[in-house]
Amino acid sequence: MKIIITGSLGHISKPLTKELVEKGHSVTVISSKPEKEKDIEALGAKAAIGSLEDVSFLTKTFTGADIVYLMEPPVHFLNPTADPEKQWGGIAESYLQAIQQSGIKKVIHLSSIGAHTNKGNGMLSAHYYVENILKQLPSNVSIKFMRPVGFYYNMFAFLPSIKAQGVIVQNYGGDEKEPWVSPLDIAAVIAEEIEKPFTGREVRYIASDEVSPNEVAEILGEAIGKPDLKWLVISDEQFKEGLISAGFSLKSAEGFVGMNAGRINGVLYEDYYHRRPVLGKVKLRDFAKDFADTFFKS
Repeated sequence: MKIIITGSLGHISKPLTKELVEKGHSVTVISSKPEKEKDIEALGAKAAIGSLEDVSFLTKTFTGADIVYLMEPPVHFLNPTADPEKQWGGIAESYLQAIQQSGIKKVIHLSSIGAHTNKGNGMLSAHYYVENILKQLPSNVSIKFMRPVGFYYNMFAFLPSIKAQGVIVQNYGGDEKEPWVSPLDIAAVIAEEIEKPFTGREVRYIASDEVSPNEVAEILGEAIGKPDLKWLVISDEQFKEGLISAGFSLKSAEGFVGMNAGRINGVLYEDYYHRRPVLGKVKLRDFAKDFADTFFKS
């Protein structure tokens, strides 16, 4: 099949591209950076260099493909004007137009945990709005919404407080298990879904492991030689102030506080547990090795 991949050679798109090429598919990878062209071609894929907000570029690239895999680039929250809903919504509108103009009938979209609602999930409500933009496509366009949970590599955000204070600091914690995921498992699931039938609008959650905050502290602590590492819970206001002092905008800081509140009250994971997936291969103890490498190098 001819497959279009967005996301350049990111944490998901690179292993996804490698697997699809190995399976014999014709893969085109979209990147905004011309310097990525050689790296994309080295994987056996074709490069399409352009902007995700350029409808004519997307339409040209999508035309003739069997399936497109769509994602929205990460938001840089240290940018004081960071606005996920606006940034991702604009890209989703471009996707909407390009899919209609190119005649694509099969779409896989990388969404997120929390996309099932626009209330009580903080910053993740932006994914709800993006999904609903894509749902405006005609009913003859099949869409698979992939909803991964929190990425392991988000735990790298714990490094500053571990280095400075010897603890992980968040506004939630405890012994309640929650799901985490490796990008490698996300790529594997997407590759699997690409080769399965497309019918209407589908949702699939993706997770690798389920561990509590206290277990996270224990596992990461063992990996970095700090077996007594603790997970410290502070107030929402203290957490928000800490984010703002680190350079986050007020809106972004409030979005993170709200997302973590959704962890505590169950809103964030309510739909996940209704559609609970089979867990992937990469466990937290596997990621802990990468965490330790980064800890000792930083």
